[in-house]
Amino acid sequence: MAVAEFEVPKVQPYPLVDIPKIKPDATVHLKSFPASEKIQEGIGFPGPLVDNWHKVAIDKMGDLLNRYRSLAVYMDACVHCGACTDKCHYFLGTADPKNMPVARQELMRKVYRRYFTFAGKYFPKLVGAADLTEDVLNDWYSYFYQCSECRRCSVYCPYGIDTAEVTMAAREIMDAVGMGQKYTNEILGKLHRIGNNLGLPGPALLDTLEGLEEDILEDTGVAVKMPIDVKGAEVLLITPSADFFSEPHVESLIGYAKVFHEAGISWTLSSLASEAGNFGLFIGSYENMRRAAMRIREAALELGVKRIVVGECGHAWRVAYSFWNTLTGVGHGGEDEFTRALQAQLDPRYPAPQHICEMTLDLINQGVLKFDKEKNDHRTITFHDSCNVARGSRMGNMPGGQFVIPREIIKAVANNFHDMADETIGEGTFCCGGGGGILTDDLMEVRVKGAMPRMQALQCVVDEHQVNFMAAICAICKAQFSKVLPYYKFDMSMIGGVHQLVSTSIRLSEKK
Repeated sequence: MAVAEFEVPKVQPYPLVDIPKIKPDATVHLKSFPASEKIQEGIGFPGPLVDNWHKVAIDKMGDLLNRYRSLAVYMDACVHCGACTDKCHYFLGTADPKNMPVARQELMRKVYRRYFTFAGKYFPKLVGAADLTEDVLNDWYSYFYQCSECRRCSVYCPYGIDTAEVTMAAREIMDAVGMGQKYTNEILGKLHRIGNNLGLPGPALLDTLEGLEEDILEDTGVAVKMPIDVKGAEVLLITPSADFFSEPHVESLIGYAKVFHEAGISWTLSSLASEAGNFGLFIGSYENMRRAAMRIREAALELGVKRIVVGECGHAWRVAYSFWNTLTGVGHGGEDEFTRALQAQLDPRYPAPQHICEMTLDLINQGVLKFDKEKNDHRTITFHDSCNVARGSRMGNMPGGQFVIPREIIKAVANNFHDMADETIGEGTFCCGGGGGILTDDLMEVRVKGAMPRMQALQCVVDEHQVNFMAAICAICKAQFSKVLPYYKFDMSMIGGVHQLVSTSIRLSEKK
């Protein structure tokens, strides 16, 4: 598909760009393809726009306000202080004022005031309330799909208002009236039907894994296995389906396999649950999130595993860490017989779930894994903190473990590492620009412009330290940067996974 031409933002010298001069409606024209009626029905929504859409939308908003107390608080709490104005990468990249988090929220807040507050019902003009019209709904579709739900703005908001929750609510309302996005909803439908976002059936997955085993054997001389559907394995690995075939993702899958091999840990993938990603989060649909996650519980019970480990995927880890307990009973939560059976089955000595980086660093600290760090000497490495890991979850048994653990792995397997500027990493990390349902070519202009702040921070360490490799632990970040880096005159091969670095330097031995 041809991508429309647009101006790529210029990367300015450090420090980061000033607040841009606003360009009203600069990106109002950017709309991703709508979902067809068939796609919508596959995940439980109508399509196209229903006749009584106005009533359905207002009723749905009322339902969400009652269900999620946080949403009602966010609607009332904002004082328009502007602290979030320059914190959004999409505003910095596009200069469209409606990409300011406060202004994007206001698209919903003015409708909330009109229908759910006394003043808005009787004195709408005095309080900035507005009717929900088709024009307003179209603005929602434009701008709530120019938000990656990265939550950076919430870090700087004095009231802790979470724009991501507002975005998810708006998308759920739009889905309820038949205005869904093709990209997210089609992928979610594939997951429900087949078990992964790519629509990769079991036989094709098995063939892919066998091919990878042959590649590893040819490359290393060691028979490293990629097992699938092995009953009685200790570990069930749940990883993004991009790891099965896409570059550079597959290099991290090979790294996982080498870690399991060298540690002597029996493990398996599952053809039933061959996807860690859960796009139900992106559209704010608890029902679809749960439907997707239940595959993992079913696979774990069927295979009889003792541990569940999650691969390199940002939003997948957020869903696993923050929601699996209530969605499926993994961890704590749930009283049904299957939840109790799973809790009794899983080994309490390990976190449930556990991130692959947690497991790998633990093995490194135990001295189980050995590395030839010089094998990564052709790389000068930096690390990109993925939003959903940085701001939506934790890792390990210490505050900030999600920042420390990946970096400790990198330092254990490579000699040359340099962080980007402090204000662009950690909790304040800049988004890759492609998360939250925006990783579609329909929105390439938004993706490229939204990536600008991260590209600027990257350019600084390239200039100062000759960095030529940016590691990440998120499938969407890897896919986004693979496409966006060339727009900023970087080589697309600069992006890769943490376990890609592990794979390069790990010492392998024959295992029976």
